[in-house]
Amino acid sequence: MLRPIPIPSLLVTGTDTGIGKTVVAGAIGDWFRRRGFAVSVLKPVATGCVRRREGLVSEDAEFLAHCADARFPLDVICPQCYAEALAPAVAAQRAHRPLEWDAIDRSIAMMARDSDVMIVEGVGGLMTPMDDRHIFRDVAVWLRAPAVVVARPGLGTINHTLLTVGALREAKAPVAGVAINRYPAENAPVAEETNPRAIEKWGRVPVLCVVPDERLGRLTLPPGIVAAIDTVDWEKQMLNAER
Repeated sequence: MLRPIPIPSLLVTGTDTGIGKTVVAGAIGDWFRRRGFAVSVLKPVATGCVRRREGLVSEDAEFLAHCADARFPLDVICPQCYAEALAPAVAAQRAHRPLEWDAIDRSIAMMARDSDVMIVEGVGGLMTPMDDRHIFRDVAVWLRAPAVVVARPGLGTINHTLLTVGALREAKAPVAGVAINRYPAENAPVAEETNPRAIEKWGRVPVLCVVPDERLGRLTLPPGIVAAIDTVDWEKQMLNAER
C-alpha cells in the first residue's frame, strides 16, 4: 500500500499510545536540524485532531514541524486527519471517510525530493488498526525505516517492549533500538533503574537513550530531553540498524 521511503529515515513507534512518540520523534528531528540536515517529518495519520479555520490539524504534526524546522505545510506532513481520538480504522469509519493510502504515498514522495532525512511518527502501537485490512505494523514493513521503540520506564515495560520488538522482528521490519521515555531522573525506583538493562538482555536490543521526564512547552524541547537525544548518533542508527 505504501512504497519504501527513498531517503534515509527512522520510524518512531511505541509500546502504547500516549507513550511520548511525538516528543522523541521531534527531538530526533531537532538533532538532525541542528547538524545541518534538511529534515522532513511525517505523521501519516492522526486522530484527535483539532478544528482550525483551515480544517482539521494534528497538534503532533505541528510539534514535529517546529522541531525539525520543516518546510512543508501541515496537510503534507499529516495527510490524513480525523477528529475523534480513536484508532484510525474506527475514526475513519465513524467519519465516513476511508483512509487514503495514496495521500500518504504522495506526501512521502513530495517531501523526499527536497529532504536529506525523514522522521516518521507512528500511530498508537504496532497493532493499531489502520483500516479494515491493515495494522500499523504493516506500515512499518512497507516503509522499511528502522524503528525506534519508545517505551515507558516503569513496571511492565519489559513485557510491553519485548512484545513490540518481537512483533517487528516477526514481520521482518528493521529495528534500531529502544528509547526509554519520561524517566524519573531523581530518585528512580528499582524497576526504573533495572528495566533498561533487562530490556537489553532479554530483548537483545539496544536501549539507545533514556529520556528524562521534563515539562514541555507547547512547541519547545527542554534541555534535558535534548541532552538525552544528543547521546545517540542518529545518522548511524539510520544506516546500521538491525534488519
